[in-house]
Amino acid sequence: MSPAEEYQHRLKDRELRVAQIQRLHIRIGYLRLLLFSLLVLLAWAAFGRYALSAAWLLGPLAGFVLLASYHSKILREQTCARRAAEVYRAGLARLDDRWAGKGQTGETFADPHHVYSADLDLFGKASLFELLSTARTRMGQATLANWLLGPASVRQVVERQKAVSELRNRLDLREDLAVLGEDAAVGVRPKALLGWAESPNQLPSSWLPPVARILAVCAVAAAIVWAAWDSILPLGVVVAMEAIINRRFRTQMDQVLHGTEHAFEDLELLSGILSRLEHESFDSPLLQRLAQQLTSHHVAGSLAIRRLRKLVDLSMSRDNLFLRILDIPLMYSVQVALAVERWRMTHGSALAPWLDALGHIEALLALASYSYEHPGDPFPEFTDGPACFQGAGIAHPLIPASRCVPNDVSICQPARVLLVSGSNMSGKSTLLRSVGLNVVLAMAGAPVRAQSIRMTPLQVGASIRINDSLQEGSSRFYSEITRLRQVLDLAGRDPALIFLLDELLQGTNSRDRRVGGEGIIRALVIRGSIGLASTHDLALTEIADPLDGKVLNFHFEDDLAGGLIRFDYKLREGIVTKSNGLALMRSIGLEV
Repeated sequence: MSPAEEYQHRLKDRELRVAQIQRLHIRIGYLRLLLFSLLVLLAWAAFGRYALSAAWLLGPLAGFVLLASYHSKILREQTCARRAAEVYRAGLARLDDRWAGKGQTGETFADPHHVYSADLDLFGKASLFELLSTARTRMGQATLANWLLGPASVRQVVERQKAVSELRNRLDLREDLAVLGEDAAVGVRPKALLGWAESPNQLPSSWLPPVARILAVCAVAAAIVWAAWDSILPLGVVVAMEAIINRRFRTQMDQVLHGTEHAFEDLELLSGILSRLEHESFDSPLLQRLAQQLTSHHVAGSLAIRRLRKLVDLSMSRDNLFLRILDIPLMYSVQVALAVERWRMTHGSALAPWLDALGHIEALLALASYSYEHPGDPFPEFTDGPACFQGAGIAHPLIPASRCVPNDVSICQPARVLLVSGSNMSGKSTLLRSVGLNVVLAMAGAPVRAQSIRMTPLQVGASIRINDSLQEGSSRFYSEITRLRQVLDLAGRDPALIFLLDELLQGTNSRDRRVGGEGIIRALVIRGSIGLASTHDLALTEIADPLDGKVLNFHFEDDLAGGLIRFDYKLREGIVTKSNGLALMRSIGLEV
């Protein structure tokens, strides 16, 4: 089946499951009401009329308790089925190009000073992040954002490609992690969790454990002496010693136990995800390494968390009246706190690798979803040598395929720069963004929106969406040259730079634009960079001559007929030969 057919089939199945559970939920509700009414009736007969033994209450009471437990399980299944249905609704929305504004915008990761983030619409409504991100946890979203914000090495990219290829058709795994991850989406706070896991031991680990065990045994023995020989003095001495130690470490114990109870709330949310991944086998090296990270001292992460759950249950049992009485004699709180600290010293250091692995797996699953939903998008091919980018059928990933016009772009020796001229709205900025976004996808390990791309490792530097800033007191021109300085600083590094300069130096006069533009592009080329620059100032196209064939002129054309301007968005060689500016101004009634 096609992705759309598969999603439709799964959506109908999950919606049917939701409806089935809803009918069962209603029946169970009526049955619980019936059992409760029966309990009330039997209680009246047993205690009001003394017509029945109170033992008659046990059967309906046990049935009510069991039914309540089963009802809770059924409601959980219904919640999971609804979440699964939403997974496929979102997938169909992406396939139908109805996804904008319905997903995660990732605006928390946006940086206005980043060298291409805002220029290429990485974050925000209708952004690349919103298109890609199916991650539920903060770790997954942060990992995906980091991959988009900076290039990986070719080795890392190839590993991610293999992992994405392996995960592409594992729809059950993607669904399960999306459903389980919904619980962890808000509840898991990575920084707080790591702060708890990596904090220093708050209780003495050398003398306190044996002393606590010895005193507890002595208290039991003293209680036996009291019962056998009616001598309370030994018990009093032991309890006094225990009370002194308990009082000395009361604050530390409370911090340990309460901190663990709060941290466990986060860990329990992760436990289901860890358990699901532990039951999945992987073939690609990257996924195998990530799966290995989900253990601690050869213990599965979910099993380690289950062991901590037992300690947390013991900690929360301290509110029991019986344990309150025996707390000091048995050194109960002290020993539970010590056991918690032992767990934390043993497994706490594994939390950071767990969170890191979960983030990477979620990010890979997001790219796998994108790959599954765009089966025609290939992975790029990487080559060695001087900076090079060759793309056939390059398209903009955020523009629906029905409206997007693909173009071929080749920037390889001897050419280093494509200087694109044309009128406003002709497609220059879209071309630059198409190239930039595809390079970002390629260097993140994702498929690209093109027929094919062959490239060396590249990093992007862009000056496309530059505006003045009242807050920072800078004009548009100053903001642009500041960004150009930032782009120039990337040139000559590894990987090589591909620069995208839209309407180069349009904030200054024609002469300064001509001289400044040539100088900037020459400096970038000398440092081994390649790129595209756009302009609607034909004077700037003359810089191709003094740069010895390293700059090639390309253009977009337009046609004005009947007061309407039309564009075909096809990239052509050479300099644009006509301008529509005056004609367009006249067409709307301006007297020029």
